[in-house]
Amino acid sequence: MAPAGIMPKPRVGITVGDPAGIGPEISIKAAADPGVLDVCEPILYGPHRPEDLRAFVPGQVSADAASAAYDAIVRAVRDASDRRIDAIATAPINKEAFALAGIPFRGHTDLLAALTSSGPAVMMFASEPLRVVLATVHVALREVPQLLTGDLLAYVINLTAAELPRFGFARPRLALAGLNPHAGEHGVIGGEDDRVLRPAVERARARGVDITGPWPADTIFGRAARGEFDVVIACYHDQGLIPIKLLAFGRAVNVTLGLPIVRTSVDHGTAFDIAGQGVADHSSLVEAIRLAAKLATPSLSHKP
Repeated sequence: MAPAGIMPKPRVGITVGDPAGIGPEISIKAAADPGVLDVCEPILYGPHRPEDLRAFVPGQVSADAASAAYDAIVRAVRDASDRRIDAIATAPINKEAFALAGIPFRGHTDLLAALTSSGPAVMMFASEPLRVVLATVHVALREVPQLLTGDLLAYVINLTAAELPRFGFARPRLALAGLNPHAGEHGVIGGEDDRVLRPAVERARARGVDITGPWPADTIFGRAARGEFDVVIACYHDQGLIPIKLLAFGRAVNVTLGLPIVRTSVDHGTAFDIAGQGVADHSSLVEAIRLAAKLATPSLSHKP
């Protein structure tokens, strides 16, 4: 219990991710990092003690590892929903392992939306030079044009505009990246930009959202990084992730928008190739935990 008049530090649950990957290692390192301990009380979820980890082979995809990661996420979400903790920061899971275990989710984002009975959650990557929101996430590239409907874009645009003030942007300036090269070149290189994206931007502007586009994707991220926009909405996963990982890999934080709880995550995967070697860099998880603590509203008295 914090002394009278002093706000308690938020309690941030850290799920260790796939125990066959680097998640337990970086979680232990991050939980002991002075930069984390200065801003929150970290609480680990999932197998991370040496005796627990003996059940998993480092670098090996397994259904048991996926089940352990899934169970940790479920417990952390339950505790966050019940106000036993104030936020969640997640280490990476392995999608192949989830599929092997029969877990019907492609990643954290859709799993968290289901566990919290939320509407569609949206993935944002935040860093100092650039912030990117993904309109579609873990889907095959051939499916993207069909998924980019006016309704989906309206939802993503509205949610982004509503959430950005939490990150210090009172009147956020949004930009929408085009789907096709040169944003379609007025229909010469695909019609989706003029037929779907541009009308979505016009309707959003009519609702009072400060958004422009669609802009050619080969230039819009550079313009945003130089300060012209506060966030870029990308049409698909790699369109948005390549520029932010190029500019801020290890410093960017994955934030889930649209949840009733605070959730952040790292900007990398399970790194099976170096799992169990003690060489994993925990800096991205430190940044994720610190942002989770910043976004959290700590309870004056947590439930037991």
